[in-house]
Amino acid sequence: MTTDLLSLQNGSDIRGFAIDTELHKKNLTERTVQSISRGLIRWWDEKGIKKPAQTIITIGHDSRLTGPAIKEWLMAIFIEEGITVIDAGMATTPALFMSTQYDAFNSDIGIMITASHLPMEYNGLKFFTDKGGLEHDDIESILTLADQPVQSGGEAKKGKVEQKDLLSVYAEDLVSKIRRALNVSDSDQPLSNRKIIVDAGNGAGGFFAEKVLQPLGAHTEGSQFLDPDGTFPNHEPNPDNKEAMKSISEAVLKHEADLGIIFDTDVDRSAIVDKKGQSINRNNLIGLIGAIILEENPGTTIVTNSPVSDHLIDFIEKKEGKVDRYISGYRNVINRGIELNDQGVDCALAIETSGHAAIRENFFLDDGAYLAAKIIAKEAEMAKEGKSVTDLIETLNQPAETEEVRFVIETPAYSEIGMDILDRFALWVKETDGFTLVEDNLEGKRSQIRSPYGHGWLLLRMSLHEPKLVLQIENDEDGMIPVIKEKLKPFFYSIEDLNTDKL
Repeated sequence: MTTDLLSLQNGSDIRGFAIDTELHKKNLTERTVQSISRGLIRWWDEKGIKKPAQTIITIGHDSRLTGPAIKEWLMAIFIEEGITVIDAGMATTPALFMSTQYDAFNSDIGIMITASHLPMEYNGLKFFTDKGGLEHDDIESILTLADQPVQSGGEAKKGKVEQKDLLSVYAEDLVSKIRRALNVSDSDQPLSNRKIIVDAGNGAGGFFAEKVLQPLGAHTEGSQFLDPDGTFPNHEPNPDNKEAMKSISEAVLKHEADLGIIFDTDVDRSAIVDKKGQSINRNNLIGLIGAIILEENPGTTIVTNSPVSDHLIDFIEKKEGKVDRYISGYRNVINRGIELNDQGVDCALAIETSGHAAIRENFFLDDGAYLAAKIIAKEAEMAKEGKSVTDLIETLNQPAETEEVRFVIETPAYSEIGMDILDRFALWVKETDGFTLVEDNLEGKRSQIRSPYGHGWLLLRMSLHEPKLVLQIENDEDGMIPVIKEKLKPFFYSIEDLNTDKL
């Protein structure tokens, strides 16, 4: 069974199908979940930190239909092994990490049941200790150990289950942090003149309106899709989704709000909409939080993933910050930020274009609610001068056009084929007028684009988790991307085992 379990690994998470569909059979079953539970216990025991009888595990889930059942399956094994389980009910991924920090919980391990923004048939598990999220190697170890029997050392005393409201504790913590940032008392309502609406996408983020914004005095009328609903009936709960961003933008305009906030399902990502209905995500979100962080940490380095725009890099550098373009994957980006600090390089922010933003002052935790809180605090501060927080990025130039093309590599040996295509693409770039290879790029092949193809850049890289090549193009001149794609077609059309339909 170990091989089947290993197929559930998704980087530093576990993900699978928790509901049967026409295309996929359920593989996140009671049996697999309980095997994973035993693997976690074995992994924890090998760490030698605590015995099960002294261990506390807090479990929470997002709004997915299958979350409560998976939680019950996990708890059954943990109780059998003498572990104390705290049932946090509806929760968020960042809150589960914070359960290892809060005295009221004192968790040794936090488990979040979620599959982020994926469709309703998916679910998964994220694990935390007080040191942060588990890494790829930890997940692999847990899954490898899952089929081995737990050595309990005799008749184990049964564990117990306690129910605690983690989200309320977490929300109170955010409220306190916003008040401290604004240097106001515990009873002040510094957002009393602000209208801020929340779009939770029927995920776990609806608490933010009632338990964070309203205690601070904000008017939240017009907030939408706050009620948890695992069928996600309104739109994909994903700040990186165009339909979702269009929905929150329209709501901001309709209700004449000062700011809109949208979360993904488990609230480890968020994005912003300004009062004009303009989306502040991807490069613009990096620029916005980057500007705030640079005010607090002058000259700091900001780690990003590779597909950031040249305009963003220029923007950060003009503010005397530095950009470290690293490889994609939110754990990769976060770990790079931690690594730089360990090397003596000041790095206060690690953020992916997908919206995973980890701030050093907040344990380098990718926390969409904390990111929103930082931006809201700055919004309240700037509002006193009649300004908006989005004024901070008014000098961030925007490309005239952008496009992403995903090519499916139609062979089991997709990794080797993909790397060969990237090497061949680098040679093509070097031999083609108007394209200049960026030699120090860490992920994929990046090229600057010049006349006669406009002014911009493109990046060809391997997808992290799928057998695909991802091509991203930005240009500062309208109408040039179709011209660039025509120029690229002979190269891509000549490659076997590559589906070029999307080009």
